[in-house]
Amino acid sequence: MSKSEHPWSRYVALGDSFTEGIGDPEPASPGGNRGWADRVAEQLSIGTDDFAYANLAVRGKLIRQIAAEQVEPALALRPDLITISAGGNDVIRPGTDPDEIAAQFDDMITRLARDNATIVVFTGTDMGFSPVFRSLRGKIAIYNENIRAVAARHDCVVADLWALTEIQDPRMWSPDRLHLNPLGHHTVARMLLDTLNVKNSLKPLVPAPMPGTTWRQARTEDLAWAREYLMPWVLRRIRHQSSGDLVQPKRPDAGPYDAEHRPV
Repeated sequence: MSKSEHPWSRYVALGDSFTEGIGDPEPASPGGNRGWADRVAEQLSIGTDDFAYANLAVRGKLIRQIAAEQVEPALALRPDLITISAGGNDVIRPGTDPDEIAAQFDDMITRLARDNATIVVFTGTDMGFSPVFRSLRGKIAIYNENIRAVAARHDCVVADLWALTEIQDPRMWSPDRLHLNPLGHHTVARMLLDTLNVKNSLKPLVPAPMPGTTWRQARTEDLAWAREYLMPWVLRRIRHQSSGDLVQPKRPDAGPYDAEHRPV
């Protein structure tokens, strides 16, 4: 890929655990996680000597926290490409209003659009395949329509996770059922590069077949998952704690992306 094949030289990613790359562990990467944004930055940097990338996303952040903590630092880095995924942690909380969340998102995009960067926004994933989150499908769909309206008002690019049917598969998700695994992050990276019309070297990867399980095995796995992942999440909500309370952005400054010996 040569520099002329895309117009961007400074990419800043904002958001929560999805953009931080949780579920895609990579000890050699800053923060110990890779994720779709790192994979996209790696591809954008190929053949571009002066390409710079920052990732300000922090796990567990609500949309008001992303607006308060990430927008101004992002603008200070003077990006010409911004990706932002926000609101997912708000939508899954009981009693929240997707219209109110989208209004906060609109305010944030208004601020980010100040310097005329290309802004990419994400719809939420269709969780109809997930027994745990299937009940939120309608709420996510409402939020997605609001996101599309915000994108239209501000001339944003929409990265459509709802239509990305490949990730509507348990094999694309980590054991916590909340975050994509390496295969899922790879698939999102391919989708985003295609959305931006950027030629890239990422190839489709096919997950291994699902092992056969009996009803009893599945229920045993559900109970183990609830103990290990669901209950700690519920307790943090009760205590008004976040998994990202003590976490700093993994790439707070815009700099070259070191892609040496990175796997696909």
